Amino acid sequence: MRIQQLRELLDFVAECHLDMAQLYHRLNDQADSTRTKMLLDYFEQHQKGVARHLEDYIEAAPKRVLESWYKDFVFEDFKTHCQNTMLPPSMTEDDVLELHLELDNLLIGLLEKTANSSSSAEVKSALEDLVRVQKIHQQRLVHSTMRMEDI
Repeated sequence: MRIQQLRELLDFVAECHLDMAQLYHRLNDQADSTRTKMLLDYFEQHQKGVARHLEDYIEAAPKRVLESWYKDFVFEDFKTHCQNTMLPPSMTEDDVLELHLELDNLLIGLLEKTANSSSSAEVKSALEDLVRVQKIHQQRLVHSTMRMEDI
């Protein structure tokens, strides 16, 4: 994907979280284990919530930040990556968590790369804050997943 304005990048990242939610829904239909299905449902709902939070952020962010331009910023076809991702029906909770962290880290990395290439201190700060929030969400998700294993 070629990104030109920060708004487009953030819209893209929100859409990627929805792609992850669709992936978890599809895997849920294929999973054998009830515990794995429960985890996939939790991840699906979580990703929908992250996408909503990003959309809310876009609505509230200053226009001058969202209209920052980036030249030829390219990122992989995340939707196709999610659509082509397969796990066996015997997938475990660890397999699902590993997949989630791989995908989530790709998106966090994109935001970090964008922050590092930002010439405006205001935009860089906003993106760094967003990365920090994404990492906190990720950490909480991992902790919640670990607590689910104790059930």
